[in-house]
Amino acid sequence: MKLLLLTLTVLLLLSQLTPGGTQRCWNLYGKCRHRCSKKERVYVYCLNSKMCCVKPKYQPKERWWPF
Repeated sequence: MKLLLLTLTVLLLLSQLTPGGTQRCWNLYGKCRHRCSKKERVYVYCLNSKMCCVKPKYQPKERWWPF
């Protein structure tokens, strides 16, 4: 039983430390990166001063409000 608990603990820690993991942003539709891919655009900036790269279909549409 102790071996099972130790194994689960190690697997949980390793899943948190895997390289390449990116922070999610913009309602989990975007990823915080230094550069966006060709199919993504910057909409906001993340708290870690990286760009929040979001696909255009998930970005809000700009509306022109009549005054």
